[in-house]
Parts: sequence; structure tokens; C-alpha cells
Amino acid sequence: MTIGRFDETWAGSMGDTRIRSVAMVALTALALTGCGTTGGSRGGLASSSKANSSTLYISALQGGIVSRSGVKLSNSERQRALEAEYRALEAAPGGQPVAWQGGDVSGQVVAAAPYQVGQQNCRQYTHKLVDNGKQIETRGAACRNSDGTWTPLT
Repeated sequence: MTIGRFDETWAGSMGDTRIRSVAMVALTALALTGCGTTGGSRGGLASSSKANSSTLYISALQGGIVSRSGVKLSNSERQRALEAEYRALEAAPGGQPVAWQGGDVSGQVVAAAPYQVGQQNCRQYTHKLVDNGKQIETRGAACRNSDGTWTPLT
């Protein structure tokens, strides 16, 4: 049958090429594992600790849009809220909420689809908070810098 001959021919003549291609893809994937956008540490084998890395990304948000909400947050709640903003901007598909939970306050961040401004990717996003049963929503936009940080637009 023609299909059988095609498979044999392909396996015989393309087998080495296929193996080399698979190996190259695997090596490339391994080399790029530090380039993923999961919101964790960056830089592969030479990366700094997750805490140092997240501090850089969180501080670049300049308080995020959660700071505009007027809700009083503890340090740990603020950290959770800003991490959720970063994860929503960096990795979440448009419209997918990234939730966080604090003591009396909880929230979810939803980023819209990215758009281009010059060479930067930007996203509009909302941060919905529930503070002792009261719902508050803030809106904003941020653009991604070449170092992976996000800067809010004012």
C-alpha cells in the first residue's frame, strides 16, 4: 500500500532528521525554561531567589491599582493583591480572573487581552475587592517593560 511505503520511506530517510529535530526542540525548550511567564523567578539556572525576583516585579507595579481602591490592607494582603495583579498581567489569558484571599479582604484581578503601544505589550485590567462584604472595583492599565516588569499607566 502506498501509505505503508510512504511510512517506510519517511522512517528510513527522515528518521535521523526527525530524531535530530526532536532533540533540538527538547534542548531549546530546556534552554528557555527560565524564560516562561509564570510570575515566578526568572532567568533559568542563573536566576536569583523567588523572593528577590518577585520583589522587583511587585515594586515595579508602584502599588498597583489596588492602592487606588481606598481599601486598607495589611502588608500580607497588599503583597497577595499585587502578586495577583502581576500574575494577571503577565500570564493570565484575557478575561480569566486571578483570585487572592486575605483576612477580611479578598479580591480578583482580570486583565483584558494585550495590545501594542510602540514596542510594548500593554493590558487594561480591573481589580475587584470585597472588604467586609463591601465590593469595590478599580480599573487601570499597565505596560510590560523589556525586563519583564509592568509599569502602570497614570
